[in-house]
Amino acid sequence: MAMLPFRPTPFFANKNQAFWRLQLAGWAGAMLLRAMSSLANQQPLSFLVLVLIATITGFSISLILSIVYRQLIAQRPLVTWGVTALVLPFAVGLHAFIDAWVISLYRSDGDAGFAQLFIGVFYLDATLLGAWSALYYAINFFLQVEEQNDQLIRLENQATSAQLAMLRYQLNPHFLFNTLNSISTLVLLKQTEPANAMLSRLSSFLRYTLINEPTGRVTVAQEVETLKLYLDIELMRFEERLRTTFRIDPASEDALLPSLLLQPLVENAIKYAVTPQESGAEITIATQLIGQNLRITVSDTGPGLQSGASDNRLSGVSFDGGEAVSTGVGLANIRDRLAQAYGEQHRFETVEPAEGGFAVVIEIPVERREEDAPALEPSRIAVAAS
Repeated sequence: MAMLPFRPTPFFANKNQAFWRLQLAGWAGAMLLRAMSSLANQQPLSFLVLVLIATITGFSISLILSIVYRQLIAQRPLVTWGVTALVLPFAVGLHAFIDAWVISLYRSDGDAGFAQLFIGVFYLDATLLGAWSALYYAINFFLQVEEQNDQLIRLENQATSAQLAMLRYQLNPHFLFNTLNSISTLVLLKQTEPANAMLSRLSSFLRYTLINEPTGRVTVAQEVETLKLYLDIELMRFEERLRTTFRIDPASEDALLPSLLLQPLVENAIKYAVTPQESGAEITIATQLIGQNLRITVSDTGPGLQSGASDNRLSGVSFDGGEAVSTGVGLANIRDRLAQAYGEQHRFETVEPAEGGFAVVIEIPVERREEDAPALEPSRIAVAAS
């Protein structure tokens, strides 16, 4: 798509400049209209001098009115309209008085008296200044509404960003507590090398999470690398009891998703599938493109929802035999993050596969970066930390 050689700016981006443009254009148009009307009525060319004087008079009075209106527009409606109803007739009367006086000097031998001239021009001046006042208030009220709307949008965006950040930051303390507790246990058992290795992997994982913004999005490939840092830590705790399989469709590797979306899903599977079973469990992470959506599946070979902890495991209201099952905390966090990031354009389901176990299925719209910004890969962070 062709790009413009310049960036267009809104007309009211500079309010002072916009005011003078409208002021000059409006009164120039009024003068041109009155001049053409005078010539059409076969007035002499010298009458155009009166039109010019009347225009300059109206222009000057409107500048005074703009100063008054600027103070009134911020007041209560009763004050604004009440004072305007007093000021506007006075301004119109002053304009008509000057016009009538100039015309009386121009037609010193005319039959019409000053009072007749004053009444004759009063209606025209009232129309001009009345329309100018209405336009002034209309534009400024419109700008106020636009500013309030922009401020509301900014506040909503800030609130959404803050909530997303809060939901993201809820993940680290829980994981950090478990890992530090494991490191503490290894230290007490004087297993220095495993404790040092776990601490090194923990620092790599946390260093990567600090690089990415809480509301930012990363590619599937980056998210998988981050997840492997987390799994390296958990493998030191569970050893052969924790088995993982990755089925990442190459076409989905550059798709974007909220950062640290997979980690709490795997953490949930470890807590409810690996921990309660002596033989552990296998966790499978799969991603694939389904039309215009990215499907993410995290499944395990644990006891599923047959255990007594099923209510704590589920993250959204799912239905089993027509009855709603209550929600838990970990996966509810993911559900809230998806709702904040994608609204209704996402799918979040918890299912029990026919072969047993438990699975979480997520579908979000496919998004890709137009230009990938340089980012430090988790693998490079791990090398730097080791």
